[in-house]
Amino acid sequence: MTRTKIMAWAGGALYLLVVVLLVGGAPRASGTAHGFGALLAASLLVGVVRRMPLLALSLALFGSTAVVLGAPGPAHSNLSTWYQGQFLSYLAVDLVLGFIVATCARRASTVAVAGSLIVQLVVIGGFSHGNNLIVNVVIGLLAMAAACTGALLSRERSEHAVALRSQEVAEAVMAERLRIARELHDMVAHSIGIIAIQAGAASQVIRSRPTEAGEALRAIETTSRETLSGLRRTLVALRQADPGTAASGGQAALAPSPGLADIDRLAAATADAGVHVDVRRSGEERPLPADIDLSAFRIVQEALTNVVRHAGTGRCRVLIDYGDEELSVEVVDDGRGATGNSSAHGFGLVGMRERVALLYGDLSAGTRPEGGFRVTARLPLPDLAGVPVEAR
Repeated sequence: MTRTKIMAWAGGALYLLVVVLLVGGAPRASGTAHGFGALLAASLLVGVVRRMPLLALSLALFGSTAVVLGAPGPAHSNLSTWYQGQFLSYLAVDLVLGFIVATCARRASTVAVAGSLIVQLVVIGGFSHGNNLIVNVVIGLLAMAAACTGALLSRERSEHAVALRSQEVAEAVMAERLRIARELHDMVAHSIGIIAIQAGAASQVIRSRPTEAGEALRAIETTSRETLSGLRRTLVALRQADPGTAASGGQAALAPSPGLADIDRLAAATADAGVHVDVRRSGEERPLPADIDLSAFRIVQEALTNVVRHAGTGRCRVLIDYGDEELSVEVVDDGRGATGNSSAHGFGLVGMRERVALLYGDLSAGTRPEGGFRVTARLPLPDLAGVPVEAR
């Protein structure tokens, strides 16, 4: 038997002992003193209430009723006045009842309310006289109603808080799923596009120009390794909640997330796929917050993937502008532009818009009047004083 359980049972036994002393050991005390004493004694039932609330209610009903029925009064006193104060002891019953209504199942709460109501009405009705009968019954009903109403309000507040927490958890899970989906799409789609193009080129020239075919295969190998490394980094990050993984060295396998410093490497990989990328930078280059740096890189990466897949051109331009208040990235090509319902397929533009929206930025994407396609993202920059940036 645990220490808490022993203390609960001891409190219940002491409560019964105090009730016995009140009933048989203080014959000259007033009814109010008996009722108030029984009310104070009910504090001994706190441990029982927490572990076995229905048993605590039974003990409180028994003790309060015993005080009303068994306490002797003076021989020449007015009985109505004598028993008037005894009913204070039922306030302890109402408090326990409120706890049950607030925390227990509805069926148990209904049984507890019905039992307490019957006992109190019978005892109060039997030991009230004259005009005091109506007064005592009304006071008893109001006290019970107040306890139950307060308990119901507390129960509804707790249930509402639980519902809000569940909704927050569900929204956080959904946001994390969308973030992972965007990250995997932006990382894998670009690499798979390059691999597909290089594999097609290698198959075309493998017999006639083996040197070029070998270069294409080496580009496929390099891109595949980078993609596997990115996938491994993502999976390791997802497993960081597992203490065993972190302890076994999972943290060491975590590589830095890509950023605008990797744009030249991205341009070189895109050039291997047949699209030359002209990268231009303006403004004062400086470290950026990790979320902005990663999002800007992913936006450029997805835009270049679309150029490789859909533009039908061999050139494009990337402009990165480090402004004082915002970062602007722009990818422009002179290809065929958007066709018919091309925006209805894939998740590239959707992912870009989601990334920009999360950073309170602005994204525009569409066909240029002079031909080709333009993607422009503007990301507001916070005051970098005191803003942590990702170490590289």
